[in-house]
Amino acid sequence: MKNTESQHHHKYDANGKQLCCTLEEKINRITDNQAGCCTVDYKSEHADDDGHDHSGDDRTTFQMFLPAIISFIFLIVAIGLDNYFTPTWFAGYVSLSWYLIAYLLVGYPVLKEAYESIRKGEIFSEFFLMGIATIGAFAIGEYAEGVAVMLFYAIGEIFQTLAVQRAKKNIKSLLDQRPDTATVMEGENAVSKKASEITIGEIIQLRPGEKLALDGKLLSDNASLNTAALTGESKPDTKQKGEIVLAGMINLNKVVLVEVTTAYTDSKLSQILQMVQDATAKKAPTELFIRKFAKIYTPIVVVLAIGICLLPMLFVENYNFNDWLYRALIFLVISCPCALVISIPLGYFGGIGAASKNGILFKGSNFLDIMASIQVVVMDKTGTLTKGVFQVQKVVAVGISEDDLVKYTAALETKSTHPVGTAIIEYAKGSEKNATVTDVEEIAGHGLKGKVDGNEILAGNVKLMKKFDINYDAVIDNTPFTIIVIAINQKYAGYFLIADEIKEDAKQTIESLHKLNVKTVMLSGDKQAVVDAVAKELNIDQAYGDLLPENKVEKVEGLISQNLKIAFVGDGVNDAPVVALADAGIAMGGLGSDATIETADIVIQNDQPTKIFTAINIGKKTKQIVYQNIGLAFAVKAIVLVLGASGLATMWEAVFADVGVALLAILNAVRIQRMKF
Repeated sequence: MKNTESQHHHKYDANGKQLCCTLEEKINRITDNQAGCCTVDYKSEHADDDGHDHSGDDRTTFQMFLPAIISFIFLIVAIGLDNYFTPTWFAGYVSLSWYLIAYLLVGYPVLKEAYESIRKGEIFSEFFLMGIATIGAFAIGEYAEGVAVMLFYAIGEIFQTLAVQRAKKNIKSLLDQRPDTATVMEGENAVSKKASEITIGEIIQLRPGEKLALDGKLLSDNASLNTAALTGESKPDTKQKGEIVLAGMINLNKVVLVEVTTAYTDSKLSQILQMVQDATAKKAPTELFIRKFAKIYTPIVVVLAIGICLLPMLFVENYNFNDWLYRALIFLVISCPCALVISIPLGYFGGIGAASKNGILFKGSNFLDIMASIQVVVMDKTGTLTKGVFQVQKVVAVGISEDDLVKYTAALETKSTHPVGTAIIEYAKGSEKNATVTDVEEIAGHGLKGKVDGNEILAGNVKLMKKFDINYDAVIDNTPFTIIVIAINQKYAGYFLIADEIKEDAKQTIESLHKLNVKTVMLSGDKQAVVDAVAKELNIDQAYGDLLPENKVEKVEGLISQNLKIAFVGDGVNDAPVVALADAGIAMGGLGSDATIETADIVIQNDQPTKIFTAINIGKKTKQIVYQNIGLAFAVKAIVLVLGASGLATMWEAVFADVGVALLAILNAVRIQRMKF
């Protein structure tokens, strides 16, 4: 890769990770139209660039292929003139010049890269291998083969770029979700304003079909929104007045007003974009191994190629230098590690892109590998497996109609601010509004007493019933969930069972994880009886309740001490320490706290537990594809290397072993983008 700093040298960490100027960065710069890590003033320094290093390149696909197309035409014509028409004029310098034109159209950028690499101290690069092999082919008169090797290599480079663009398409689409401007209300006037200049507290008018530019609070009664950019879900989401709406959501049906609550740079979508852009910085162990391997492997094959060329003169009768040089050049072409170096990160790009398409953000390709090997998934209860909202799950009426029981109880609860009372009021759906409530008394630790339409109502826990010597159904004492017991005119009238509602896909999630032989554990600060009831309903392997944040840390440390690969899923700020401790920390990104999302390695954007299973599946499939590419590259190269050294393979087989295998690996890598998860 090209550098513009005269004193720049590549640096590596202890794991062999190159800290700058990686091949992935080059490909990323091509696809993202960005400057590189070593660039001082990229556009000014590269104004005369020839095309190989396309940093800041905005050419169309046809323009990228044009030099290769012209080179191919020159090559075909030359082969025809050499082997079929054989005119007398097409010989000597004319033939050489013709082939040189075909060669330089695609070879000059590669030779320039090789020169830049050598100048910076990186001698054994893929560009050096291609340069020396093709120049050597010209030196021994194999013009057509020299051009063919460079031509197919150049085509392979273009396909690599296009493949990465495809693999990153889902990720890059996020960049288009924030509009540059928004309509702001200034009194009665609607004024267009740059999104980055809008401040907290201003009111945005969002018309049908428009995307929201900043996070905010809905001021209109309700709104139907397309949240696909943030959650991966195509189903519209209806928001009510006072609920939070996020940048990137699209208004579907009517003009609504949104009060801005978060600065442009701090919006949820801004955080997501930053996570995605940073995702490829953390490399998987496989990538690190290949990078270290290529760094050692390339100099070795150059030495072996020299040996193949020169050593036979000591042992072979009728030694022919050109013949053995040709074998050495074939060996060099085959040995180029580009199939490995690009197809492996491309596989991980594909995995990150597929995950993003499914509403899952991986903060690094290393977490794809980790998820593929997860043995235990530890989950928080509230907000992860349950919705985190109190709801009436069951109403039992005794000696009174259920409608009247709901009406009387909800009317009394309107005088309370307790969240349990709010759940009953929501369940009543307004039936309590016509009731007359008087003489309300709150009995601390017990419940409420009052009169509704002249009837004395008691609503509270069993202690309230005992206080007033009211007999109630004994089954209530054995129920783990919150129970509001009701008495009317000193007589037991029934109860409300109130619990945190389990998410619709929670049971399916546990079943799917069990099919993968993944153990499930639930941790919660809720009381043990409630935790046991949820665990039983979902068939969770182990469940622990009554836990403080430090207790959750202890439980996870205990699992880690057993040498198990742990993923922890949580959403609250109290989950952040455990998320950081686990091998893979997963945050529920829709409702999750900023601290947990910041700490997490993986973010599930729509809060669906099934995405845990999807993340593991994507990790497994990505790792499978990467290993397939490694196996394919090594197997084909090993076979053709032996054939080339033995004189049984020509430069054409060498082209397949290098560029052909690279293209096959690329096609295999982008396959993950088409998969359904």
